[in-house]
Amino acid sequence: MKLNTTLTCLSLSAALLAGCQSTGSEYKASVYDTNQVNTKQEAKTVKIISVLPAQVAVDNTEGKEAAKTFGTLLGAVAGGAVGYNAGGGKSAAGTVAGAVGGGTLGAIAGNMAEDKILVDGVTLAYSEEDKIYTSTQVGKVCEFQPGVALVVTTTSNETRIQPNATCPKES
Repeated sequence: MKLNTTLTCLSLSAALLAGCQSTGSEYKASVYDTNQVNTKQEAKTVKIISVLPAQVAVDNTEGKEAAKTFGTLLGAVAGGAVGYNAGGGKSAAGTVAGAVGGGTLGAIAGNMAEDKILVDGVTLAYSEEDKIYTSTQVGKVCEFQPGVALVVTTTSNETRIQPNATCPKES
């Protein structure tokens, strides 16, 4: 019974730590900061020539810090429970030692999260005024197709090519 409880706590900890990873979705061309909403932004149309899969390295610092925090807390709780059960429920020292040890191991596990992670992206080749350009951005290949697309410019030299296709719905 004690082993099952410990394994359940460890499995739950691993699942929660994995959930602390960044998805990179905040870098998609269709995501805007609040200071960009309801403001006039230059837009133009371009012709997408090709859509290629890419990987984009995004910062995971927040996810790593969250993983350390969750790891410490969950490790302390699991370690305290194991220490309490190991001492037959009568030893506060076992509970404290288990909580400290579990918290330390949880922090170490959380610290193993990557600083940068790779998320799905696309490299779009497009033509504009008889010149060929590329733009790599976070997104899915199925969100884009060759043809006309809208480019929104929010800052100098930024290309936010808006999706011009829809991905199939997952069932």
